[in-house]
Amino acid sequence: MAIVYLSLGSNCGDRIGYVQQATSLLGAADGISIIRTSAFYETEPWNMNSDTWFVNAVLEIKTTLSPAELLKECQRIEQQLGRNRRTDSTEYCDRTIDIDILFYNKDIISDEHLTIPHKYLHLRAFTLVPLLELIPNFEHPVLHKTISELHNDLENPEMVFLYGTRVEI
Repeated sequence: MAIVYLSLGSNCGDRIGYVQQATSLLGAADGISIIRTSAFYETEPWNMNSDTWFVNAVLEIKTTLSPAELLKECQRIEQQLGRNRRTDSTEYCDRTIDIDILFYNKDIISDEHLTIPHKYLHLRAFTLVPLLELIPNFEHPVLHKTISELHNDLENPEMVFLYGTRVEI
């Protein structure tokens, strides 16, 4: 059984509702058991041209699914919740739900369809802040720094607020 961390985010429509629905669908999927979730955070769009902020959270799950099977299940849930993947552009765009695999145990995977650990997680406050809640001392298997150290290393982090408050994290 693998311990996995997933990032969930939405910046379209009922943002909280989409993150909650994705969480429920993941928890109901064969081979997946949710251990715990972070709080919800409202976050400024990262590296994209959008005026709509995201709601983000991180899930800690146990799974019997392989990384490839988990990716397929995440993409199935994204599609079920109305995610439209643009194949004509490399730019990020607004989405009903985005589910990224951040860590799968301490495995390192790099192929044409999947990179674990997620290749940008160390640059994104919207993934690091929820991870700080769950696993502040977890060491990134490639960068060999803890989540706390990676967060401290952010040079120009996007704005991240605990959802419902205006206190910067």
